[in-house]
Amino acid sequence: MDWTLFAIFFAASIAAASTGALFEPGAWYKGLDKPRWTPPNWLFPVVWTVLYIAMAVAAARIAVTDAAPMAMAFYTLQLVLNTLWTPVFFGLRRLGGGMLVISGLWLAVAATTVTFWQIDTVAGLLLAPYLLWASIAGALNFSVWRRNPGAGGKPAQ
Repeated sequence: MDWTLFAIFFAASIAAASTGALFEPGAWYKGLDKPRWTPPNWLFPVVWTVLYIAMAVAAARIAVTDAAPMAMAFYTLQLVLNTLWTPVFFGLRRLGGGMLVISGLWLAVAATTVTFWQIDTVAGLLLAPYLLWASIAGALNFSVWRRNPGAGGKPAQ
Protein backbone atom coordinates (compact mmCIF):
# COMPACT_ATOMS: atom_id res chain seq x y z
CA MET A 1 0.00 0.00 0.00
CA ASP A 2 1.17 3.52 -0.78
CA TRP A 3 1.35 5.19 2.65
CA THR A 4 1.47 8.68 1.15
CA LEU A 5 -1.85 8.06 -0.60
CA PHE A 6 -3.27 6.61 2.61
CA ALA A 7 -2.18 9.75 4.52
CA ILE A 8 -3.81 12.01 1.92
CA PHE A 9 -7.08 10.07 1.95
CA PHE A 10 -7.07 9.91 5.74
CA ALA A 11 -6.47 13.68 5.92
CA ALA A 12 -9.47 14.17 3.64
CA SER A 13 -11.52 11.99 5.98
CA ILE A 14 -10.38 14.03 8.97
CA ALA A 15 -11.47 17.18 7.14
CA ALA A 16 -14.89 15.61 6.54
CA ALA A 17 -15.09 14.56 10.18
CA SER A 18 -14.25 18.07 11.37
CA THR A 19 -17.80 19.18 10.64
CA GLY A 20 -18.78 17.05 13.64
CA ALA A 21 -16.68 19.30 15.86
CA LEU A 22 -18.08 22.44 14.24
CA PHE A 23 -21.73 21.36 14.52
CA GLU A 24 -22.12 19.29 17.67
CA PRO A 25 -25.48 17.65 18.43
CA GLY A 26 -26.00 19.54 21.70
CA ALA A 27 -29.20 20.12 23.65
CA TRP A 28 -31.34 20.47 20.52
CA TYR A 29 -30.59 16.93 19.38
CA LYS A 30 -30.78 15.55 22.90
CA GLY A 31 -34.33 16.93 23.16
CA LEU A 32 -35.56 15.23 19.98
CA ASP A 33 -37.71 12.11 20.10
CA LYS A 34 -35.49 9.24 18.93
CA PRO A 35 -36.15 5.52 18.50
CA ARG A 36 -35.06 3.06 21.22
CA TRP A 37 -32.48 1.57 18.85
CA THR A 38 -30.55 4.87 18.57
CA PRO A 39 -26.87 4.05 19.14
CA PRO A 40 -25.32 5.60 22.27
CA ASN A 41 -23.52 8.90 21.69
CA TRP A 42 -20.08 7.47 22.57
CA LEU A 43 -20.35 4.94 19.73
CA PHE A 44 -20.43 7.50 16.90
CA PRO A 45 -16.81 8.75 17.15
CA VAL A 46 -15.55 5.19 17.64
CA VAL A 47 -17.36 3.87 14.57
CA TRP A 48 -16.44 6.87 12.42
CA THR A 49 -12.75 6.58 13.34
CA VAL A 50 -12.69 2.94 12.24
CA LEU A 51 -14.70 3.71 9.09
CA TYR A 52 -12.47 6.64 8.07
CA ILE A 53 -9.35 4.50 8.44
CA ALA A 54 -10.94 1.69 6.39
CA MET A 55 -12.08 4.19 3.75
CA ALA A 56 -8.58 5.66 3.44
CA VAL A 57 -7.01 2.21 3.10
CA ALA A 58 -9.58 1.23 0.46
CA ALA A 59 -9.08 4.47 -1.49
CA ALA A 60 -5.29 4.11 -1.38
CA ARG A 61 -5.61 0.59 -2.83
CA ILE A 62 -7.88 1.78 -5.66
CA ALA A 63 -6.12 5.05 -6.53
CA VAL A 64 -3.09 3.21 -7.92
CA THR A 65 -5.11 1.07 -10.35
CA ASP A 66 -5.86 1.75 -14.01
CA ALA A 67 -9.60 1.54 -13.26
CA ALA A 68 -9.44 4.32 -10.65
CA PRO A 69 -11.17 7.33 -12.31
CA MET A 70 -14.83 6.29 -11.96
CA ALA A 71 -14.29 4.62 -8.59
CA MET A 72 -12.50 7.67 -7.22
CA ALA A 73 -15.21 9.96 -8.59
CA PHE A 74 -17.78 8.01 -6.55
CA TYR A 75 -15.42 8.09 -3.56
CA THR A 76 -15.14 11.88 -3.83
CA LEU A 77 -18.91 12.28 -4.12
CA GLN A 78 -19.59 10.19 -1.02
CA LEU A 79 -16.98 12.11 0.97
CA VAL A 80 -18.51 15.45 -0.06
CA LEU A 81 -22.01 14.27 0.93
CA ASN A 82 -20.60 12.83 4.17
CA THR A 83 -19.12 16.26 4.92
CA LEU A 84 -22.37 18.05 4.05
CA TRP A 85 -24.74 16.00 6.21
CA THR A 86 -23.62 17.28 9.62
CA PRO A 87 -23.98 21.01 8.82
CA VAL A 88 -27.40 20.40 7.25
CA PHE A 89 -28.75 18.19 10.05
CA PHE A 90 -27.09 19.68 13.15
CA GLY A 91 -26.07 23.13 11.95
CA LEU A 92 -29.19 24.14 10.04
CA ARG A 93 -31.40 21.68 11.96
CA ARG A 94 -33.05 20.57 8.74
CA LEU A 95 -34.17 17.00 9.40
CA GLY A 96 -35.72 16.64 5.94
CA GLY A 97 -32.68 18.21 4.32
CA GLY A 98 -30.51 15.79 6.24
CA MET A 99 -32.65 12.96 4.91
CA LEU A 100 -32.11 14.19 1.36
CA VAL A 101 -28.34 14.42 1.86
CA ILE A 102 -28.10 11.03 3.56
CA SER A 103 -30.14 9.41 0.78
CA GLY A 104 -27.63 10.72 -1.74
CA LEU A 105 -24.82 9.65 0.56
CA TRP A 106 -26.19 6.10 0.77
CA LEU A 107 -26.38 5.88 -3.04
CA ALA A 108 -22.84 7.25 -3.38
CA VAL A 109 -21.47 4.84 -0.75
CA ALA A 110 -23.23 1.93 -2.47
CA ALA A 111 -21.80 2.97 -5.86
CA THR A 112 -18.34 3.40 -4.33
CA THR A 113 -18.53 0.01 -2.64
CA VAL A 114 -19.61 -1.74 -5.86
CA THR A 115 -16.98 -0.05 -8.03
CA PHE A 116 -14.23 -0.65 -5.47
CA TRP A 117 -15.31 -4.30 -5.13
CA GLN A 118 -15.12 -4.77 -8.91
CA ILE A 119 -11.54 -3.49 -8.94
CA ASP A 120 -10.22 -4.88 -5.65
CA THR A 121 -12.23 -7.24 -3.46
CA VAL A 122 -10.38 -6.18 -0.31
CA ALA A 123 -11.18 -2.51 -0.97
CA GLY A 124 -14.84 -3.38 -1.47
CA LEU A 125 -14.89 -5.39 1.74
CA LEU A 126 -13.32 -2.46 3.60
CA LEU A 127 -16.26 -0.28 2.54
CA ALA A 128 -19.00 -2.80 3.41
CA PRO A 129 -19.21 -1.67 7.07
CA TYR A 130 -19.54 1.92 5.87
CA LEU A 131 -22.52 0.96 3.73
CA LEU A 132 -24.07 -0.76 6.75
CA TRP A 133 -23.45 2.28 8.97
CA ALA A 134 -24.87 4.63 6.30
CA SER A 135 -27.96 2.41 6.23
CA ILE A 136 -28.36 2.67 10.00
CA ALA A 137 -27.72 6.42 9.90
CA GLY A 138 -30.29 6.85 7.13
CA ALA A 139 -32.90 4.87 9.06
CA LEU A 140 -32.15 6.92 12.18
CA ASN A 141 -32.37 10.21 10.26
CA PHE A 142 -35.71 9.11 8.77
CA SER A 143 -37.09 8.03 12.14
CA VAL A 144 -36.04 11.25 13.88
CA TRP A 145 -37.49 13.31 11.02
CA ARG A 146 -40.84 11.48 11.20
CA ARG A 147 -41.00 11.60 15.02
CA ASN A 148 -40.25 15.33 15.20
CA PRO A 149 -42.32 17.22 12.63
CA GLY A 150 -41.45 20.89 12.65
CA ALA A 151 -38.47 20.39 14.99
CA GLY A 152 -36.10 22.37 12.83
CA GLY A 153 -35.76 25.21 15.30
CA LYS A 154 -33.22 27.97 15.20
CA PRO A 155 -29.93 26.96 13.52
CA ALA A 156 -26.91 26.55 15.78
CA GLN A 157 -24.83 29.69 16.31
